[in-house]
Amino acid sequence: MKTEEQYIESLRRLNLEIYLLGERVTNPVDHPIIRPSLNSVAMTFRLAQEEKYKHFMTTASHLTGKTINRFTAIHGSAQDLVNKVKMQRLLGQKTASCFQRCVGMDAMNALYSTTFEADKKHGTSYHSRFKGFLQNVQEEDWVVDGAMTDVKGDRSLRPGQQADPDLYLRVVEKRNDGIVVRGAKAHQTGMVNSHEVIAMPTIALRDDEKDYAVSFAAPTDAKGLFFIYGRQSCDTRKLEGSAIDVGNHQYGGHEVLAIFDEVFVPWERVFLCGETDFVGSLVERFAGYHRQSYGGCKVGVGDVLIGAASLAADFNGTAKASHIVDKLIEMIHLNETLYSCGLACSSEGYPTPAGNYEIDMLLANVCKQNVTRFPYEIARLAEDIAGGLMVTMPSEKDLRNERTGPYIQKYLKGVASIPTEHRMRILRLIENITLGTAAVGYRTESMHGAGPPQAQRIMIRRQADLEAKKNLARNIAGIE
Repeated sequence: MKTEEQYIESLRRLNLEIYLLGERVTNPVDHPIIRPSLNSVAMTFRLAQEEKYKHFMTTASHLTGKTINRFTAIHGSAQDLVNKVKMQRLLGQKTASCFQRCVGMDAMNALYSTTFEADKKHGTSYHSRFKGFLQNVQEEDWVVDGAMTDVKGDRSLRPGQQADPDLYLRVVEKRNDGIVVRGAKAHQTGMVNSHEVIAMPTIALRDDEKDYAVSFAAPTDAKGLFFIYGRQSCDTRKLEGSAIDVGNHQYGGHEVLAIFDEVFVPWERVFLCGETDFVGSLVERFAGYHRQSYGGCKVGVGDVLIGAASLAADFNGTAKASHIVDKLIEMIHLNETLYSCGLACSSEGYPTPAGNYEIDMLLANVCKQNVTRFPYEIARLAEDIAGGLMVTMPSEKDLRNERTGPYIQKYLKGVASIPTEHRMRILRLIENITLGTAAVGYRTESMHGAGPPQAQRIMIRRQADLEAKKNLARNIAGIE
């Protein structure tokens, strides 16, 4: 396994093509806007080296028996699924942000079973190809991004009906040595901090949409693959050098628009190519694993936000007010409910024909449905407790200014024994998680990541087995 330092150095060796604020980034590793997101990924390597966290952060490879980072593992039991959620909560607590390796882990587990079943039906060799790729991932401890979300264009039209057929990633050429793909993937979390990307279709496909039924792996510095870095609220504060104003100056997340402009992929890295009958399974399994993930990562960030809100109450002198206590209790209740859902769908996991474990799909979708709501309420309560100063507070430069600083120290003080700067730091942290750069990974991602609310409702209806529930009622009511 890589150390934190080895991971960072491995990124320096990549020749990534990244554009940010209209300019190409020549050194993404040390760029002040990008670096906090890299630090979050680096935490997944740091904790894997610490003895007290190894139980959650590492496991044995089912391919080689070697100890590997859990983010590169295939889940081999329900306990593995539980440990995944516990690992994600831990990392959320340590970074208060998105740590960016979950999508790739969930993609690999979805592909493991899907390729096995596709081979059994079609006589293909996708599963063995994927296992070869997976072994390289584990041996090199690569960060793998999962790319599912196509840009979609006109949502009322199928992929092949679009005015521009490239609005869904597709195969544009098949060669003896591989395929050539073209298209784009949106909202790609952590891709510029990754060594590899696994692309997958975004929706179930029909028989006449075979060109879009493609899944493959490519290096992030592959020829023709480049990235346009997404804006985040308050992102340029990172350029100002103020640890206070950023709120969470050490860690963060990022999303990019990834452009696949005639990218060549050799056959040994192609895991699905035209098998439309297995696209639906792949999409649903990936979504299920990723919806399970949110019962861990969002809870860890929620822990930090609850702690920050509680400190804000302490610093404001309102900690003993009954309505503040009640709000904190409600925040804890909502956060632990999310965690309970993550653990529940994991504990009810079961083996697939390929041998890896899949979560309980109904409970995973219930988990994510709650995630589309509860973090918003937790954030609202945190803002309520913090007070309006969170968004009207002067900058750190004003705090350090000879003329204005003493007045800020005097008039923005809460409880007399608490330094004004401490109060400002906590308020900026709450702002960061609820409204700033971290809000991408906590608020908006809670809504749209792993599919928006309606996607889970469709799956809940599909998985609920209403006919069985009707039969229960018939039996109780005495209806034959």
